[in-house]
Amino acid sequence: MLKVSDRIAAMELSPTLAMSQKSREMKAQGIDVINLSVGEPDFDTPDHIKKAAQKAIDDNYSHYSPVPGFLELRQAVVNKLKRENGLDYTTDQIVVSNGAKQSIANAMMSIVNKGDEVIIPSPFWVSYSEIVKLAEGTSVFIPTSIEQDFKITPDQLEKAITLKTKAFLFSSPSNPTGSLYSKEELRALADVFAKYPDIVIMSDEIYEHINYVGSHESMAQFADMKDRVVVINGVSKGYAMTGWRIGYIAAPLWIAKACGKLQGQMTSGASSIAQMASVAALDGDQSSVVSMRTAFKKRRDLALSQLKEIPGFEIREPKGAFYLFPQVSQLFGKSNGSVTINNATDLSLYLLESANVATVTGEAFGAPECLRLSYATSEEQMAEAIRRIKSAIENLK
Repeated sequence: MLKVSDRIAAMELSPTLAMSQKSREMKAQGIDVINLSVGEPDFDTPDHIKKAAQKAIDDNYSHYSPVPGFLELRQAVVNKLKRENGLDYTTDQIVVSNGAKQSIANAMMSIVNKGDEVIIPSPFWVSYSEIVKLAEGTSVFIPTSIEQDFKITPDQLEKAITLKTKAFLFSSPSNPTGSLYSKEELRALADVFAKYPDIVIMSDEIYEHINYVGSHESMAQFADMKDRVVVINGVSKGYAMTGWRIGYIAAPLWIAKACGKLQGQMTSGASSIAQMASVAALDGDQSSVVSMRTAFKKRRDLALSQLKEIPGFEIREPKGAFYLFPQVSQLFGKSNGSVTINNATDLSLYLLESANVATVTGEAFGAPECLRLSYATSEEQMAEAIRRIKSAIENLK
């Protein structure tokens, strides 16, 4: 019998992309769906970045790029890390990929062997566990709660480490919770890692610029950690460049070389045009980053105040990213007479069908008691979406 490989059969479809696809299909049928499921800024790419791409076309950047990325872009990444984060890297420690998702997959495939354990705080971004699965590793989840702002403690970390632990993968600011770790909290985790020198820390910092409380903090800032930290970042969220597909890592040289070796056989270099646009993003005027962050904060505050008025929604103020992650377990068991809400997946489908609002079940992120809503949409759309959600929830008894 002809069939797909076991590794593909074992993989789950991305729930966020699946919900986004379902909402698009409903829109195509003429249904007025408001999509709060997708993690994509609704802003357009800033003009100076688009002009750099146009210039790259005119300058005939139409050939293969070096596998780890153009030197100009890797230097721009080095400059950015020094300027914004106080981190010292060389260009040969930078690997540019087709989005931060490929950057994570490259790093995971480069260090994890069959049976190795990867510790992941939960809730987590949906692709983390599937990437570990592809690398034939085993995900070890550390559960957190809304009471602890969805952040792990050093004690939890220590208890999760075993002789099989190869890596630790987390995001700050977090998708899906919007939580972020302070310098003191990262240092406390680093003190645990200091006892286990063979563990690689993979730090997903793609939401770095969407931070509402001050400067971004990276695990790589600590001298005793830097030679085992893989910093993962990109231009998609901070510069509204999701479709340009440019991510990158800054890593110890041995990991960077391994990622380049893997990428050379999988995809080769990322788009030459998108790379040159990314140079302009990192080196150019940063005012658009500030204005987008200001807009996101305004939307967060608006959405937060309105969601808190919905019975059954318990929510904390996220400090970064553009997601709200309310705990909705108080609604489980309620019904509108024809539909009973048994879990967050039921609630997400109910809101899509009854309120025409697309959200994502927290089950996709390892938090079955929660729901993820993206506020990367206009204030008007957000307000209307929450009005619809409130009305649909009021019909549950």
